[in-house]
Amino acid sequence: MHRRLALFSVFSVFSTFALAVVPPPATAQARPRPAQHAAADSAAERRQVTRYWTVQRMEAAEPLDAPNPAKGAKLPAADTGTPSATPPTIQAARSGGAPWTGGGAVTRTTGRIFFTTQGRNASCSGSAVTSANKSVVLTAGHCVKLNGAFHTNWVFVPGYDKGSRPFGTWAATKLLTTPQWNASEDVNFDVAAAVVAPLDGKSLVDVVGGQGVAFNQQRRQQMYAFGYPAAAPYDGSKLVYCSGRTFDDYLVSDDLGLTCDQTGGASGGPWLAGFNESTGLGTLNSVNSFKYNFAPNWMFGPYFGNEAQSVYQSAQTTGAL
Repeated sequence: MHRRLALFSVFSVFSTFALAVVPPPATAQARPRPAQHAAADSAAERRQVTRYWTVQRMEAAEPLDAPNPAKGAKLPAADTGTPSATPPTIQAARSGGAPWTGGGAVTRTTGRIFFTTQGRNASCSGSAVTSANKSVVLTAGHCVKLNGAFHTNWVFVPGYDKGSRPFGTWAATKLLTTPQWNASEDVNFDVAAAVVAPLDGKSLVDVVGGQGVAFNQQRRQQMYAFGYPAAAPYDGSKLVYCSGRTFDDYLVSDDLGLTCDQTGGASGGPWLAGFNESTGLGTLNSVNSFKYNFAPNWMFGPYFGNEAQSVYQSAQTTGAL
């Protein structure tokens, strides 16, 4: 089976400008309880984690490899993992990622995520979102847990720019992901949230704003995907974006696809529907998850259904300490 590359890592001027869009509550059966893991849940631990991430360690952090798209997913009986044909609607589409120069809220709410996994320092991307506790970062499942273990030294750096941390370094107190990702790393549910502690007495959304969030929306929408790709030809120093209409993955997953060449390190970056280029505001409706190695110009992100909503709801009602 082909190996996928980890991809990537959204903005509100103030949180009141981007309200979370949450449909009526689903039944308890439809929304299983997310897996939760305590991170730096004491002041001493958070100081230690924050001190750990020097500029040198951040710049040296490696982009995280994404999980195998076939792991936890069901392949058609005759599927070899290599497409016999490219869908004609996207055959000619090629969208190179470009640095985002439009300014707006997205330059504050999107950031790089740094953590330690299996003895090495790595990076992903994520987004601050509107939430009841004003402390939630949404990202990909493999950006909080991979190969059966939750990551350590987990921090979110919004507005990261060539080593600069204009809005500070935010340490996670709790990491949450879907039960499907937790149990079998199923790419259909590669979604996670982190609850971050206040910094200098202020909550994350009060400092950087937050994107709205929506669940169980129609597929094949126009989206903007943001992240901090760190694998060649990118270096993780700048916020990069792609845009286009999403399509359905017809191979292994039930994910959404988007034509985009962002690379490792962009995993967890937000996909925004209804994005306004002037304000930098949109509604987060997926995150960068994986690529097939034979299709470097396609990226895929999980559909935000009941499971993603449950992760978000649990995160926003968790105390940030």
